[in-house]
Amino acid sequence: MEAPRGRTAGWGAPSPQQAGHILPHHGLWSGCASWRVGGGRAGLCAVLWPQQPPPTTGFDTLSIESKKAATVVLMLNSPEEEVLAKACDAIYKFASKGDENKVTLLNLGAVEPLFKLISHEDPIVRKNATMAFGIMASNSDVKKLLRELDVTNSLIARLVPEEDVIIHEFASLCLARMAVEYTSKVQIFEQGGLEPLIRLLSSPDPDVKKNSVECIYRLVQDFQSRAAVRELNVIPPLLELLKSEYPVIQLLALKTLGVISNDKETRIILRENQGLEHLFKILETKEFNDLHVEALAVVANCLEDVDTMQLIQQTGGLKKLLSFAETSTIPDIQKNAAKAISKAAYDSENRKILHEQEVEKCLINLLGTDNDGVKTAVSQAISAMCENLASKDAFGIQGIPQLVQLLSSDNEEVKEAAAMALANLTTANPGNASSVAEAEGIEPLINVLSAKRDGAVANAAIVLTNMATQEPLRLSIQSHGIMNAIGEPLQSTNSQVQSKAVLTVAAFGCDADARTELRNAGGLEPLVKLLHSRNEEVRRNACWAAVVCASDELTAVELCRLGALDILEEINLSMGRRNHFSERALDKLLDNNLSQKYSQMGYLSFSNIITDSFYDYGQVNYFNINFKMRDGPWKGKKEEEKPKEEEEFQIAPKIQEEVTLEKLPWLPPFDFILLDYIKDASKTILPLATTKEQVVALAQFVAGNMGGPIEKDKLHDFSWELHISEIKFEQKCNVIPIGKIKKGTFYHRALLFKVIADRIGIGCTLVRGEYTRAWNEVKLVDDSPQGITGLLLPPQVYVIDLMYQPGCLMKQGSAEADHYKLI
Repeated sequence: MEAPRGRTAGWGAPSPQQAGHILPHHGLWSGCASWRVGGGRAGLCAVLWPQQPPPTTGFDTLSIESKKAATVVLMLNSPEEEVLAKACDAIYKFASKGDENKVTLLNLGAVEPLFKLISHEDPIVRKNATMAFGIMASNSDVKKLLRELDVTNSLIARLVPEEDVIIHEFASLCLARMAVEYTSKVQIFEQGGLEPLIRLLSSPDPDVKKNSVECIYRLVQDFQSRAAVRELNVIPPLLELLKSEYPVIQLLALKTLGVISNDKETRIILRENQGLEHLFKILETKEFNDLHVEALAVVANCLEDVDTMQLIQQTGGLKKLLSFAETSTIPDIQKNAAKAISKAAYDSENRKILHEQEVEKCLINLLGTDNDGVKTAVSQAISAMCENLASKDAFGIQGIPQLVQLLSSDNEEVKEAAAMALANLTTANPGNASSVAEAEGIEPLINVLSAKRDGAVANAAIVLTNMATQEPLRLSIQSHGIMNAIGEPLQSTNSQVQSKAVLTVAAFGCDADARTELRNAGGLEPLVKLLHSRNEEVRRNACWAAVVCASDELTAVELCRLGALDILEEINLSMGRRNHFSERALDKLLDNNLSQKYSQMGYLSFSNIITDSFYDYGQVNYFNINFKMRDGPWKGKKEEEKPKEEEEFQIAPKIQEEVTLEKLPWLPPFDFILLDYIKDASKTILPLATTKEQVVALAQFVAGNMGGPIEKDKLHDFSWELHISEIKFEQKCNVIPIGKIKKGTFYHRALLFKVIADRIGIGCTLVRGEYTRAWNEVKLVDDSPQGITGLLLPPQVYVIDLMYQPGCLMKQGSAEADHYKLI
């Protein structure tokens, strides 16, 4: 054991009398066990000799000397107490010489008889056996056998006040060594070992104190023991041990307090017993600098309680603590001081008190320490203090540049802690987000997205997402290749990283160039996979990213190709998995992939504007819209809203040809006729005064170019199927340009009406029915009743007749409208 402060001699080994090296006389015999060295090996010698002349009658006294451990082990089974005492003493000395000797004794079977002897009725035998037991228990193989023998109950029985102090010492030593293993901890606890161990903390013998507190320290690693020692009032004797002249006892007492003070009830008892005064006395004593780290760990736990924080502040202890942290040059002390601040900062009242004491200055100063452990702890403390808005602003000015520098650290823990601090600093704080950019933090943050630690990656993604709320910062980050860099986090197996990565995609996906970059980098595929996540947060955030990314046709089509549509439909069918964003994502995906929407749902709404590259897949034939209008202003969807890439993109099946060994995709023919239709409608229909007139004129225009009016009873004679077959033969393809159709039925005419109406700004729907039926709906406001001027009536929905009486408007829900929709 370590020497007392100020002493030159060591301590820990008992005196010869304490250890039983010289045993009291009993009857005729006095015993001695000694070491003989010969032939290069340490041997064991047990000698018995007479103290006085033997009696004249009876068996003569026999002197025995053995150089073999095996012989002494056999003596452990002797019926004579003197022999047992000497054998145990010899084994104790032999085992004390090293681990090899312990293994020898184990192999010779010494443990089992020693176990029996620690409960022997003779006090000397019991003492010597316990000493040997305690020494041998340092060997792992011996400890394993002791667990199998279940010796803890017998050892605990040796801790009673009536036993010799040496028995207390070695029984507690054996228990402390066994308490390293979980199974033994459970046995000691269940067999009532805590109470006698706590009692022995007040023993006059320092060895007993040391062994007992060490055993308790190991036991309280388990929560059951922590609760039990509190009930057994362990705090007062532990605080008394802090006054010990032996550093090892003080250290073990502090370590034990550090563990049990994790429980709030224990902290209250500690405070009531003036424990904080003891702790601060240690911190204020320079000679106790070897205890400062552990003392700070206990203080850190205590600072979690508002009452304790207020008490420390009122007594000036908090200011001392902060000053102590700043002025210390010992990294472990600085680190534990930062940890103390972190723990305290979990409470809002504590954060307020710490801010009033200008804790930010202390932490910023410590951030410059040249020690990775300190940097990590300080960054974590800054993260905790960020819950206080005033602290968040205070850190922003000086702390952010230092934290940005730490993002480039070679130490992954430092990098992670710095990223977490920046994440908390920039959340809901645009000023701090700008400060990160000013500190040239964009590139380091993007680099952290490929870091080894998941926490670093997730927090870097959070910072970038926070910065993206400001357009100049978003564009700057985008220019650094954020969408390329986010691909790796999207493929992470960590749900936290996945969740934050898809939020980053959502934050930057509002820009068309960013979506293009993500698409080209292959980022859409892992995004679609995350829609399937079992983690609710990941799934919800992925749906939100899909909502944002589906803002243009190219990306929406690619998402559909990767299976997003099927996944979202499946999610929305499940009451447990669906969410608000999954429904929005499905709608957005379809709204920006109208061919897919019409194919899936058979419906295009008033706001669904058909553009170039639209296909009506139908049952067998594909009807293509490919007019590529690029000239002239339109009342409908603006051309500049449509991504340039759309001009060349097609969904239709591609016919591949080999041209000089290269496979080129088939592109649909340009539809000159449709282009002429749109131009004619723009010139003749668009200038009409009312929407109703435009609708009627357009209906007549469409019908006129697709075979004219058809009498209801002669509809079956309208041979449009043959006409379509001829076009297919001519085109050598099932994809038919809509302008080519001169004899069209319901769904041909409804599609053409929708296409032209969208181009000239007439709002209408496109609805697919059964058996080649399709129709358009428009909203029109009826004229005001006579005599009432200025009355605004709600718009009415009408179905447009394109077949029988082109231009006839039928109110939605009327008998004639229903008849038009059905065969």
